[in-house]
Amino acid sequence: METTNKPPKWFWAISIIGLIWNIMGVAAYLGQAYMTDEALAALPEGDQNFYNNMPAWVTAVFAIAVFSGALGCIALLLRKKWASLVLLISLIAVIAQAIYNFFIQDFIELSGERIVMPIIIILTALFLVWFSRNAISKNWIS
Repeated sequence: METTNKPPKWFWAISIIGLIWNIMGVAAYLGQAYMTDEALAALPEGDQNFYNNMPAWVTAVFAIAVFSGALGCIALLLRKKWASLVLLISLIAVIAQAIYNFFIQDFIELSGERIVMPIIIILTALFLVWFSRNAISKNWIS
């Protein structure tokens, strides 16, 4: 029989911050997926080409990344061990999307925030996987 230990207060804080982060990702995905023609037309030409020519698989991995990230953080808050698997799926999807954005697409130049934000996203996804595995090893989640 597995016994779980009571997680420290910072476990809850990190799990809530991770959930908020991923909810912002869900909002970004929904904003992109349901972007109106008027909003798209207001973007610079390179951005319009980027969105108009984005392969379906990139849109799919974006959805998988943010929805599984949010679900994984909810699982952390519920103290469920499967949070780690779901957060790993999110990380894999984040990496797939980053590969497209950094190495495949050639519609927009990656500089400034367009480089910094994807790196922060990758690091956050990596951290959440590590955090969930650490929580399992300390028996905070089961």
